[in-house]
Amino acid sequence: MTQPQTQAARPTATYTMGDIVLFRDAEKFWLGLPGHTAVGRVERSWTHTDTRKVLYDLTELSTGRARAGIDPDYMRLLPATDAMHDIDTAPLREPDTGAMPPAAVAWLRQHLVQDAATLPAHRP
Repeated sequence: MTQPQTQAARPTATYTMGDIVLFRDAEKFWLGLPGHTAVGRVERSWTHTDTRKVLYDLTELSTGRARAGIDPDYMRLLPATDAMHDIDTAPLREPDTGAMPPAAVAWLRQHLVQDAATLPAHRP
């Protein structure tokens, strides 16, 4: 008699308040419904009294909607390193800003405007 195949156990990740995560509504996903995956911010964690499993409450960033009881098996951390990669690797010595990703150009422009406001006025 063969043993039934089981899914390999893998440790569940833990998240902290303020983490930005990608999360999936598993029911919508398996039913093929749209809107099953979104980006959220972790607001709190809590333990379900019946299952003793840690669940998370999130804010869906695109809508501001509160999402309660999200299973961490359907969440993935979106690291700041990935979000900032284009700025960190921007070719700042290039004379053509077209060689830079748009996020890097936007970031530089924002900081140039802020820094210009703190500079003393030029006197001819």
